[in-house]
Amino acid sequence: MRHRRIDRLMTRDVVSVRGDTPFKEVARVLSRHRVTAVPVLGGDGRVVGVVSEGDLLRKTADQTAAPDGLPAVPGLEAWERAKAEGTRAEELMSAPAVCARPEWTVAEAARLMEVQGVRRLVVVDAEDRPVGIVSRRDLLGVFLREDDDIRREIVEDVLGDTLRLEPGALTVEVRDGRVELGGSLPFRRMIPAIERMCATVDGVVSVSVTRLVYDVDDTGQGGGRS
Repeated sequence: MRHRRIDRLMTRDVVSVRGDTPFKEVARVLSRHRVTAVPVLGGDGRVVGVVSEGDLLRKTADQTAAPDGLPAVPGLEAWERAKAEGTRAEELMSAPAVCARPEWTVAEAARLMEVQGVRRLVVVDAEDRPVGIVSRRDLLGVFLREDDDIRREIVEDVLGDTLRLEPGALTVEVRDGRVELGGSLPFRRMIPAIERMCATVDGVVSVSVTRLVYDVDDTGQGGGRS
């Protein structure tokens, strides 16, 4: 299957700052380019971290006093306090940066975002230099695929090339990304496998196999052709 690579979805015009960029200049860069975060580069051009609006806002939160004179955010950890007191990008940034490679698939990038709890990934080359930025919104672009395109991939790649089923062995209907499979299979065990493979096709929202029947129950659960 031809999973979409993130180099086809990412923003290639990377806005970045140097480690010694002052706080206010970082704020200006974010505002000027209408972005919420930028990678921070070391002297060799490699990505060393990411500074976001959230990193900058720690200073505002730390400087705001409660009515009784106590800090409004008394629970700041030491590292958060250090960020709040920072004046340069290298002191404000989150490090190390969470990065991806251009050849990664949408699924791989989405999994890393979920695990790391981030909204964007810096895409770097083999030398850790930035070549793009991919965001959650970029990844969601796969769900804009046309239904005909999704159906064609399932029929040709999943059912044809991968499973070697005869053309027309199964019917495939796709509406708004929802896939419905119908037809007859030789073995019951094939059904969950086909369902999983179709679900991994980019742009698929759901897969229904309720119209699939089988000749032989090789799972030992009973049943058969309906």
